[in-house]
Amino acid sequence: MTHKLQTIDILPLFPQLEEKFIELLQSLSEEEWQAQTIARLWKVKDVVAHLLDGNIRILSMLRDGHFSGGPEGDTYADLLKYLNQLNADWVQAFRRVSPQMLITLHQVTWSSYYEYYASLDPMGKAAFPVSWAGEEESKNWMHIAREYTEKFLHQQQIRDAVNRQGILNEKFFTPFASVCMLALPFTLHEDESNNDSVLEWRLTNEIDQSWKISKSSGSWQFVEVDSQKATSKIIMSGNTFWKLVSKSRRYKDLADDIKIEGETALALRALEMVSFMA
Repeated sequence: MTHKLQTIDILPLFPQLEEKFIELLQSLSEEEWQAQTIARLWKVKDVVAHLLDGNIRILSMLRDGHFSGGPEGDTYADLLKYLNQLNADWVQAFRRVSPQMLITLHQVTWSSYYEYYASLDPMGKAAFPVSWAGEEESKNWMHIAREYTEKFLHQQQIRDAVNRQGILNEKFFTPFASVCMLALPFTLHEDESNNDSVLEWRLTNEIDQSWKISKSSGSWQFVEVDSQKATSKIIMSGNTFWKLVSKSRRYKDLADDIKIEGETALALRALEMVSFMA
């Protein structure tokens, strides 16, 4: 199946993804809560605390209008430093909180978190732009889609750490990948390939999906074309994809699991794509 990306209504999946998440947490042993994740500095319990921070931060800032502090400068690097420090501070503080309390707090905050997003006009202006997609202003649907990728990614990090799969499938993973692919035109915006160049990115194993992007009049757009017209092809498993685009691993770490056909230089530039900030 191929995709021409447009507005993605991903909100209906949130309750189902959350249900899978709570089921996962309730099944973890004491040892599994302390398992190391692919996020080098975080164990399973730290990732769960980080996700709780997401619920509370969204409600505090966007629903309640409560902001405290901000980046010291206006650059992307300043914002990234600020977010990394926020994340680290929260996780450190919540190491004193029990797994049982973390589950309870997730359950308490979930309804309000979901109700807030359900109340938004999907085409209204989002509070924050999705910068990894090259946007200086985003619609609410795009912000909500970004939130889905955060929820999916961190749950998958936990599942990966405890060898408990359950969301790398058509239902949950394909929407995740579709949102992450929105970073691809921005990734290639300075690429000097000829007009009419076509890049195909195919995911295999867990799902069988492909996305094609073509350069026209100097810009890249998602298109529906025959695979034979692709100038360059990237082929990898879904399990490799989520690690790559989240910066958990980079191409040099995953090269043995990625197949490139056609023009190598274009594919390598595309493989620099990152669909997350911090």
